[in-house]
Amino acid sequence: MKILLNEILHIPDQELGYVKIRFHLNNGSGYDPLKLFKESRPELLKSQFWNSKKRSFRKGQIAIGFVRIANDQWLLFDISKITKDSKILCGYGSDYEPETLHKYEKYFGRLVIKYQNPSQNVIRNALSYTKNKVNLIDECEVIKILEDVFDNDIFPGYENVNLSWEELKRVTQKDTWKTALENQKGIYLICDTENGKMYVGSAYGESMILGRWNSYIKSGHGGNKELKALDFEHIKKHFRYSILEIFRSTFDDRHIIQREGFWKEVLQTRNFGYNKN
Repeated sequence: MKILLNEILHIPDQELGYVKIRFHLNNGSGYDPLKLFKESRPELLKSQFWNSKKRSFRKGQIAIGFVRIANDQWLLFDISKITKDSKILCGYGSDYEPETLHKYEKYFGRLVIKYQNPSQNVIRNALSYTKNKVNLIDECEVIKILEDVFDNDIFPGYENVNLSWEELKRVTQKDTWKTALENQKGIYLICDTENGKMYVGSAYGESMILGRWNSYIKSGHGGNKELKALDFEHIKKHFRYSILEIFRSTFDDRHIIQREGFWKEVLQTRNFGYNKN
């Protein structure tokens, strides 16, 4: 049986008309709200109360903030009451003077909902009428309340993996990530964000992708000749890890090696990157 958002929040019916929900997502232009949640929550709150050419909120309204963590999964990070109308437009310097509703703080960073936002609008009224002929807040399904504050607990899907070295170190201790990575062979990409050089590798041995990536956590280079020449601190600071292709555990290793060569050719990592064979 589904558990809906307001079955947890218990906002009275007479107040729901004053509730607005802001859905924060990576817009591809450098704004990464999930990263802000993990590294700079004050900056994320500035984004929550950002105004465009018109005010996002008004005095007396309740503002709920979610950040997308995977596809249609969203993490609650703030619920505040607006105590003042902002006079500042088109900027982060809003003067709403939001008041955190402390009774909900225990859910910040822990409550995860499932909701498919069909609109381009990222700020929605809780009582918006949806195509399913129900109020928006009644389409927000609580799927998990984490034991602790979110820290890459949920595997986002192979196509959405994009990790720094520090993040890689953390997620390989998470059960959902371990299960996903140790049961798939694959082709992965390492990118050096300082100089743009890339490295294409394949994983088909023991524990598959998980086993291969654990070697990078341990040494930084994983035994690769070109990466051995780099300082480990440089790797920790500048390397990012993603997945290009995955294959089931029974897939022939020879074909994986062929695909690895294909990606090296496509990305020219032998000529301009860290691959030398």
